[in-house]
Amino acid sequence: MSFHSPFPDVEIPALSVYDFLFGSMAEADLERPALVDGTSGDVVDYRTLVGQIQGVAGALAARGVGVGDVVGLLSPNIPAFAPVFHGILRAGATATTINALYTAQDIVKQLEDSKAKALVVVSPLLPQAKEAAAEVGIPDELLIVLDGAEGHPSLRDLLVEQAPAPEVTFDPATHLAVLPYSSGTTGRPKGVMLTHRNLVANVCQIFPRMGLGADDKILAVLPFFHIYGMTVLLNAALYARASLVTMPKFDLVEFLENVAKYKCTYVYIAPPVAVALAKHPLVDKYDLSSVHTIFSGAAPLDRVLGGAVAERLGCKVRQGYGMSEMSPVSHAIPFDDDDTPLDSVGPTIANMECKIVDPATGAEVEYPTGEGVSEPGELWCTGPNIMAGYLGNPQATADTLDSDGYLHTGDIATVDANGVVTIVDRLKELIKYKGYQVPPAELEALLLTHPQIADAAVIGVLDDEGEEVPKAFVVRQPDSGLSEDDVMAFVAERVSPHKKVRKVQFIDVVPKSSAGKILRKDLRSAESAAPAS
Repeated sequence: MSFHSPFPDVEIPALSVYDFLFGSMAEADLERPALVDGTSGDVVDYRTLVGQIQGVAGALAARGVGVGDVVGLLSPNIPAFAPVFHGILRAGATATTINALYTAQDIVKQLEDSKAKALVVVSPLLPQAKEAAAEVGIPDELLIVLDGAEGHPSLRDLLVEQAPAPEVTFDPATHLAVLPYSSGTTGRPKGVMLTHRNLVANVCQIFPRMGLGADDKILAVLPFFHIYGMTVLLNAALYARASLVTMPKFDLVEFLENVAKYKCTYVYIAPPVAVALAKHPLVDKYDLSSVHTIFSGAAPLDRVLGGAVAERLGCKVRQGYGMSEMSPVSHAIPFDDDDTPLDSVGPTIANMECKIVDPATGAEVEYPTGEGVSEPGELWCTGPNIMAGYLGNPQATADTLDSDGYLHTGDIATVDANGVVTIVDRLKELIKYKGYQVPPAELEALLLTHPQIADAAVIGVLDDEGEEVPKAFVVRQPDSGLSEDDVMAFVAERVSPHKKVRKVQFIDVVPKSSAGKILRKDLRSAESAAPAS
């Protein structure tokens, strides 16, 4: 049977993202710091942020960008990300946020698929952005370089124009706000169509559970271009009128220095950061006493590891679960709940309903009673935060989103009688490396282009620190002298850093079903039986 959130439904206003976040800004809030550059210390207050959003929206409209258009945004976490991202939405356009680690060809694929009309970038990423823009036909005047580059407009150029923000009209329930790219449950990245209502809903749903307040200072190291950073950090923090301290990339020393220097109170992380916080000796050299809560997402957090972080830092540690296709959060351990086990993902958030379904039979798993826990099954979720579908891919949409509106997550879960959900396994083939999605099919297709590789398969395995990494099982061509290092170097030269193959095992044949599907469970058995390297 299906089960609802244990929390009462929350009201979801029928507003655009801009009007929801900034439409009722109190005068006192306008002077509050909204964004702090962790590197330079520069501060952008809410008054300046709102003005910049309006300025960006006006400048884009003056360049012919508006309702129905898509704008690519390729940037790490810097304060300028916020006014540009929200300026795109304020102009009525749709933002497709691009992974800052992407190669030129990765960028081309996303720009082509989303049919982006313009691209915004920072100068360190301009070489690959310029190559991609040229390939898809984006002109120099619509390749905007935030910090300036000859021949391209800068953010300063946009703002000094003082073009008025346009009057735009659209239905928040159907108009696309963002197009992040996700591999879903398997396969190549697909554009996830998220409406203004989806994003507004998810902030409303999670806000009562997060414990965020206007006096919080939030360390923003998780990328805003990823839906986790976009909703849980950027949008929820701005809604709370809190301050975001931005970091362009993770560096442990800078991370610790920023927490100590800016007295950060709330820190969102992925599990690899938890490993450092629990084990690295550097942590003891910094005053981290300002931190009251650490929230982990993007990949499973081990209970022992989370407990070690909580004890060492003297703070709360919480965990949540979601997917890009759910805007992203569907489950979270509330900030004021000290009883829910940390290796669970907590109860379902407000306004959502879930099922656990036996993947073999399609039958709904019975909800437990008393102190019981359900049998495991695939987690299905429905609610106002569920995507509209995959862009231009009705088959993939139908495979993931059923006619009753339930998203089939591809993750195996259990639920207890209190509604607490635990993710126990992965039905889907997607690898999660440091929170980034790595589709095995993409790496397999690349490996098969190597003249000395006869066949290949890729799965996720755990490294020595408990991080899931891509491992390639490779069948060499006869008389090939191909080495493990050769294979890893071949892939590394052709993919984004997070997609690198980190382990290689040579085998005689890739196990496949009669239909030709790779039997990944057999590879996992081979992995567990392989001698330690």
